[in-house]
Amino acid sequence: MLKILTACGNGMGTSMVIKMKVERAVRQLGITDFESASCSVGEAKGLAAGYDIVIVSEHLIGELKGRTKAHLIGLDNLMDDTEIKTKLQAVL
Repeated sequence: MLKILTACGNGMGTSMVIKMKVERAVRQLGITDFESASCSVGEAKGLAAGYDIVIVSEHLIGELKGRTKAHLIGLDNLMDDTEIKTKLQAVL
């Protein structure tokens, strides 16, 4: 099972929106056996090791480097479905 974590600065609305967009993109890429969660980047520092892919805003990627062996995906535009799908496809 593929495990994906999405995170934003505060772990409130943005990470949940990214999570929903990521779930849609993963399904479009033909993957049905996955689990996803969302949180703040602070929480992600402790949780990231338990995930295969961690997705955050590009400016937050440095917060997680070296804390996990997961694929780290930094997004330039958190609302861009095409960017999300393209970057996920590159690591799947």
